[in-house]
Amino acid sequence: MIAGALAFLIQTLGNLFVIAVLLRFMMQLFRVPFRNPFAQFIVALTDFAVKPLRRVVPGFLGLDWACLLLAWLVELVVVLTGYWLNDFPFALAGGQVWPVMLGLAVVRLLSLTVYLIIGLTLARAVLSWVNTSTPLAPVVYELSEPFLRPLRRIVPTVANVDLTPIVLFILCQLVLMVPIMAVEQALLGAL
Repeated sequence: MIAGALAFLIQTLGNLFVIAVLLRFMMQLFRVPFRNPFAQFIVALTDFAVKPLRRVVPGFLGLDWACLLLAWLVELVVVLTGYWLNDFPFALAGGQVWPVMLGLAVVRLLSLTVYLIIGLTLARAVLSWVNTSTPLAPVVYELSEPFLRPLRRIVPTVANVDLTPIVLFILCQLVLMVPIMAVEQALLGAL
């Protein structure tokens, strides 16, 4: 019972930190202005881990590889801790368990990224109805627009209602259900 609660706590805190690091990565990728209070919060929250890692892992091709590596490493710790707390026999499993754990961390990171896209799109829809002048709105709009813009070319508006968020939700759910779940099941089958 204590192990389950501890696993839940580690998974929740770890995934929240990974989401913050992924937000930082996406804000740099999509050139979101960092003068926003929300963006400054994300930077302040992740600076302690990202800055030292940037000394070792430089950016390349316009991507912040230090953020991606940090997100993957934290997710790897979450996965390993979860299995360790559930009494997984690491010593008996041998060396073949490590590629599976590394792969599970990648799959869970991809899954979190898709859920982050869903959350940003949902936040954008809610903010468009409630309060477009909140400090969170510019960041959410800039982060969700690269995913919605290509769909707007295909999906027409109906009576001035933008249906692309619904289409994006459906596509994200399909990505979670088909390729991500298939890879995760294959990795879990190898344990």
